[in-house]
Amino acid sequence: MAARATKITRGNATRRRIVEQSAAVFNRHGYSGTSMSALMAVTGLEKGGLYRHFESKEELAAAAFDYAWETVTEPRRRGLKDCATSLEKLLLLVRNFVEPPARALPGGCPLLNTAIENDDGNPVLREKARGALDEWRSVIAEIVREGQRGRELRKDVDPVAVATIVISSLEGAIMFSRLEKTREALFTVGKHLEGYLRSLSRPA
Repeated sequence: MAARATKITRGNATRRRIVEQSAAVFNRHGYSGTSMSALMAVTGLEKGGLYRHFESKEELAAAAFDYAWETVTEPRRRGLKDCATSLEKLLLLVRNFVEPPARALPGGCPLLNTAIENDDGNPVLREKARGALDEWRSVIAEIVREGQRGRELRKDVDPVAVATIVISSLEGAIMFSRLEKTREALFTVGKHLEGYLRSLSRPA
């Protein structure tokens, strides 16, 4: 029994390592641009070793997206529990996105990358990206609702619209930054969003 438990633990550890090492490859090159030979090279496993843990390249790519999304989401939400108001939370979300993370995921934002590549492509990855977008939008919208319930933010504000504006602005800035090889667009959008979010406050 103990030997079986050890084998399962080792198998889970190997699976986790494969996902972590593959995530950057998929994020840089996309699903179509990532070959099995590239995955074998980065993991140090033969094709049979990869298929021992994942039934297909698609299954591995889906797990890699989940890991990549988790990796970029954690620093973006860092510090939210320490914020005293909903407005502070919204401003921190934007600031965390704009400021370069200490440990960036190679290839940039996995949501933007996956959404663009799989708009008319892999349906599994498209749904993964859609789910991540829905999750992010829900988090921001709920923060706005909290502010409205606490009479901090204006009642006439549509929480989902606010979330859509914030996400669209930040992801658009990511596209600019990648093409221009500078974070200037992110700083510009971050400053604009700060003014926009502050305008949602109820008059004193």
